This record gives sequence, structure tokens and C-alpha cells, in this order.
Amino acid sequence: MTTNFLDIDGVRLEYTQLVGDGTDKPTLVFLHEGLGSIAMWRDFPQEVVAATGCPALVYSRRGYGQSDALAGPRDVDYMHHEAQRVLPQVLAKLGITNPILIGHSDGASIALIYAGSGLGHLLALALEAPHVFVEDINVTSIAELRDRYASTDLRTKLARHHGGNVDTLFRCWTDVWLRPDFRAWNIEEYLPNMEGPVLVIQGNDDEYGTKRQVEAILSALGHRCDALMLDACRHSPHIDQQRIVLDRMAEFIRGL
Repeated sequence: MTTNFLDIDGVRLEYTQLVGDGTDKPTLVFLHEGLGSIAMWRDFPQEVVAATGCPALVYSRRGYGQSDALAGPRDVDYMHHEAQRVLPQVLAKLGITNPILIGHSDGASIALIYAGSGLGHLLALALEAPHVFVEDINVTSIAELRDRYASTDLRTKLARHHGGNVDTLFRCWTDVWLRPDFRAWNIEEYLPNMEGPVLVIQGNDDEYGTKRQVEAILSALGHRCDALMLDACRHSPHIDQQRIVLDRMAEFIRGL
């Protein structure tokens, strides 16, 4: 993949575009997790493109990968900012209309906020491990992750993908999730306003969320939402159960 850069509000973001089969198909837009990046998707975007023929956009948000570093601590509404301010500009600058958003964790929550804010048309959502509210398991696991960052080789592993951004990124992300006022973060109000079909995939062993997240989305969307819960699967279904996730997501996209 060739890395390019675009400017959003004076911030340089890295992105790459994958070519589909040349037919008039919707663009898949990949939105990474809270500590993710283009590189940390591994080969999953290429696999989905190959299975569906759709072109794709993959980009790293501010502070991630080779994008510009974060300027300071995050506010509790940082995912709202990404969904309502940054994502619409990214899509507009690259001429992407009616996309299919594929989000993982934070990226899935950003996709839900965007879809429920009425800021642009989209065809569908395919989500892995979305959060619509904060649970005790979120806070406990992130606190444990912060301890591992200081005592294991976790920093070295993340630095391979984020370079000089790594310390600021990790501190800002963990700090906001562990703030007492973040416990009230909740995006369920956006769910009833969403249009189009939604696929939700979550691992039964997800260390950052329970099936309550999926149940809340199902309750709000009803027949418009299809959910898949996977055994032997933690917070990254496209890694832990890649073949199942790829097949189900490709089936969902082709069905559109």
C-alpha cells in the first residue's frame, strides 16, 4: 500500500486507498481502534477488498501511525470530534459518497456517531467490538493495560506502528478512558437516527466490553441489525477469527 497524506484543519493525516475490481461499487472506509493505525489493520483491508471488489480507504487519525501528533490531552468527546468534524472532511476531500464504514472499537463508536448525526449519507456499517457506553470491564482492562505499558515490551510493540507518537498517544487515550467523568460517556441517543443495515461482530472473550454493547444496538435497531458473537475471540475479531469475520463481512457487503 502506498501511503499518502491529506490536511484536515491544519493536521496531516496518513491514508492509503485500495483499488477494487473497477466496477461501480461503494468505498469501504476503515476506522481503526483506540490504539490502532493503518499498519495495525494488518492485511484485513486488502482481504475484504479482494473478497468484495470494493475500493477502500484506510487512514490513521491524529496521533496515530504517521499522522501528526496529538496537541494535548483529549476531551471526553474526542470520538464525537472525529465523527462530526474530521470524518466528514476526510470523505469530502477524497470524494467519497455513500461509503460503507468498517469500524473497530473506537472506530466502530465513531462510525455509530457519524451515522446517527445525519452528517452524510452512507450505505451501511460493519462494526467490530463497538462501545456505546462505558462498562467496568472497560476501565479495569485499560488500567491493566497502562500498567503493562510501563512494565512489559508493550511500548516497543506499539512504537513499531506509531513511532514518536507512541507515548503521547498511549497517555492521552488511557487517561481519557480512566477519567471519572468519562464513565458517563454514552452514545445510545444516536442509534435510533441511523439509516441502513448494520453488522456487529464481537468476541465472547472481549476484554474491553460485554455482550451488553451488542444488545443495546440490537434493541435500538431491531431487524436492521445483524449480530455475530464469536467464541475463542477477544477484542480483535478480525485477528482472532479472521476467516469467519472476513467471510461474514464479505457476505454482508456483497448482499448490499
